Amino acid sequence: MKTLLLSLLLLCSVSAAERITVRSNDAQVVAATLVLEAGGEGKAGMEAVREVIANRSRSSTLTEAEVCLKRLQFSCWNGSTVKAGIEKAKLHKNWLLALEVANAETTNHTSGATHYHTTKVSPSWAKRLTRTAVIKNHIFYK
Repeated sequence: MKTLLLSLLLLCSVSAAERITVRSNDAQVVAATLVLEAGGEGKAGMEAVREVIANRSRSSTLTEAEVCLKRLQFSCWNGSTVKAGIEKAKLHKNWLLALEVANAETTNHTSGATHYHTTKVSPSWAKRLTRTAVIKNHIFYK
């Protein structure tokens, strides 16, 4: 019963159409997040974003794909469907590299970061966290 309730709770965080995609395309969801959030940042930049995804997943009951799709967590998914996001990401020159990063062992360029933002913004939450790394145009925190 407890497992059923947990499953229902997790399924409510994404739409019915997206649930099917998440189950069948977890690596693609993560890779799309990497491309759409840090595709221009090269391999190290995408690995760093993957670290944030993995660290959030480890500290919750969510899969990495569910972490990516959680409401308001990664701006690339705000107002986008899973299908549209993946299709857009597949057009990026670093799509295959992002898939490789999504399927590889997690790196540790960010010393355990769970948050990041671009250098162009200064969100209020950043003041409450410890800066762990700056990689290209992203600042990482835990």
